[in-house]
Amino acid sequence: MGSELKRIVLGVQYDGNQWRGWQTQPGGGTVQDTLEAALKRFALDDVATTCAGRTDAGVHALEQVVHFDTSLDRELFSWVRGVNAFLPPSIAVRWACEVPRLSGAEFHARFSAVARTYHYVLYNNPVRSPLLSGKTGWVFRPLELEPMREAARYLIGTHDFSAFRAAECQAKTPVKTMHRLHIARKGDIVVFTLTANAFLHHMVRNIVGALVVVGNGNKPPEWMREILNGRDRSRAAPTFMPDGLYLAKIDYDASWNLPHEPLDSAPWL
Repeated sequence: MGSELKRIVLGVQYDGNQWRGWQTQPGGGTVQDTLEAALKRFALDDVATTCAGRTDAGVHALEQVVHFDTSLDRELFSWVRGVNAFLPPSIAVRWACEVPRLSGAEFHARFSAVARTYHYVLYNNPVRSPLLSGKTGWVFRPLELEPMREAARYLIGTHDFSAFRAAECQAKTPVKTMHRLHIARKGDIVVFTLTANAFLHHMVRNIVGALVVVGNGNKPPEWMREILNGRDRSRAAPTFMPDGLYLAKIDYDASWNLPHEPLDSAPWL
């Protein structure tokens, strides 16, 4: 064991289908419970983790960022290989690094984040695919990209996103800044990529639900502006299924020098 506490940061990837979300719960069954159990087996000591953003049951992560403090001296590759030896196939540590204090500032997985990016992956085909079950959302009616892109433009910038906020959301304010909302199609796969300073609970799934209503012709693109300005969740589209939602990237100041996964590393991009 070393004598001084070090702050270790991990990039963690997981398939959320069999887990009850990220955050620890009584009875276990969450990604955090499973990761901390693996860390304890590797470090031979209790390890408490802090994540960049909690994900719900059924939601996946291409790169969840986690930090913890330890006095254990290990090579960084050992934190990857050693912890992965105690993790199930659906969870993996992809990288590890140690972050020093910078001019008195201390890295924090959540509070040091400056932006977050999510992908929502949608299978748009008249017939569902069992091979994509749990990995994508599904819409059987044809979707037109241009009306969805036009509707998405109303969401760019700083707005009150109350119309897309879950009732149980605990955020202090519904005002968030949407930096980017990109929609692309490859065959039957439609990918929505959203980047904002932060997201409300179910915000991405609620926005995708509204975009689908526009994409299938049930509402014009201008309806998105009305919903946004109305700030009434009950007037918007239903919350979309969690299956296709992926936490893709957490942005931090470059001075922390974290070894991020490429944003386009997923096979469907």
